[in-house]
Amino acid sequence: MVSAVFHSPLQTQDDAQAGVPATPADEAAPPAPPRPAAPARTPIDMRAVWMTVLPPVVGLALLVVVWGLLTRGSTSFPTPQATFEAAVKLFADPFYRNGPNDQGIGWNILFSLERVAVGFGLAALVGIPLGFVIGRFEFLSRMVNPLISLLRPVSPLAWLPIGLLVFKAANPAAIWTIFICSIWPMVINTAVGVQRVPQDYLNVARVLDLSEWKVITRILFPAVLPYMLTGVRLSVGTAWLVIVAAEMLTGGVGIGFWVWDEWNNLNVQHILIAIFVIGIVGLLLEQALVAVARRFSFDD
Repeated sequence: MVSAVFHSPLQTQDDAQAGVPATPADEAAPPAPPRPAAPARTPIDMRAVWMTVLPPVVGLALLVVVWGLLTRGSTSFPTPQATFEAAVKLFADPFYRNGPNDQGIGWNILFSLERVAVGFGLAALVGIPLGFVIGRFEFLSRMVNPLISLLRPVSPLAWLPIGLLVFKAANPAAIWTIFICSIWPMVINTAVGVQRVPQDYLNVARVLDLSEWKVITRILFPAVLPYMLTGVRLSVGTAWLVIVAAEMLTGGVGIGFWVWDEWNNLNVQHILIAIFVIGIVGLLLEQALVAVARRFSFDD
């Protein structure tokens, strides 16, 4: 016969005071391991969200209100509502084709972006290495700087006739204009970045007897990258500005030609739509390059 003995807590406490050793049943169970603390959730800063979203919305709303007040009762300048209705119809089929000179706005944007990509890419291939060379060697810097100061302020449209004369065609002439106008920010910013590299870095490279290629790739390039990306961002904005003006004069297909063609048709609503489209595309290009610059920033 098995008997069970139960000890009350009071009895256990009395035994402990009397010096009676505790039995295994009286021993306290080991404490349970502490539960891992739940990760704290980062609170959403609603003020920062509102300060990011609200000001642009208010600015656009103010623009529309002023536009609507100025065009109330006007028969020559379209109102915001009329422009919006025309935009809805226009973007309902942006990629239609009714001939070489009658294509949707989507095709015109893509053709302009293609010209910008080619001209800007050629400018980067020439301008960035040239900036490294100018910043690295003082003699070349003193030789080339006067030429840059002379040619950089020239209006973009002044280069277009030179392109038409040399290439005998509108498309390469427009690409040439983009190239010659977007190369200067990359050259100047890259050269300034090279010249601002601390001299101690170059002294260490000289002590280690590094080759010029290793000096450029291991020392100069990481230090110059933020300057170089700033020049690239400025250049792409210049390229997008130039292509619109160049296409107005050269014709063919492109957002600039489309604006000029709509003016010939006295379609002011489409001209206003094109202005907004040009601004939005330019903003997207700049923001994309800003994101790239932040990705490769060494400030953090």
